[in-house]
Amino acid sequence: MDQKTPWPKEIFAVTLFVEDLQAAKEFYLRAFGLPVVFEDGNSAVFKFGELLINLLKTTSADELIKPAKMAEDGAGSCFVFTIHVDDVDAMCAELSARGVKLLNGPMDRPWGIRTASFMDPGGYIWEIAK
Repeated sequence: MDQKTPWPKEIFAVTLFVEDLQAAKEFYLRAFGLPVVFEDGNSAVFKFGELLINLLKTTSADELIKPAKMAEDGAGSCFVFTIHVDDVDAMCAELSARGVKLLNGPMDRPWGIRTASFMDPGGYIWEIAK
C-alpha cells in the first residue's frame, strides 16, 4: 500500500474520563509528582515526557466523543499504561511513601521484566517496569 503521508510516530495525548476530577488530580500530583500543565473546571492535564494525560470529567466526555458512548462505570479495565523506570523496587517504595497502594508486585514476569501495578481513582491501571 502506497502511503503519501507518513503515519505519526507517537501519541500526543490520552484523555481519561474521571468521575471525581479533584480526587484524580490530587492522585496524579501525589503519585507522579508532576505539575498540572493546564487546568479548567472540567479537566487537568499532566505531561509525561512528550505525552499529555488529560483527566476529563465524565460529564464532559459526551461532547468529546459523540456519537460514541462512554463505557459504563465499573465495566472493568480495558488497558494498562506502562512506564519504564530504572528500579522497580525503589519506585514502589517511593509510590508507597506517596500514599499509593500497589495492586501487585514488584514481581519478575516470565517474559523477563520486573513490574508492579497500581490503580488511579478512575480505575485506570498503571504499571512500572524495568
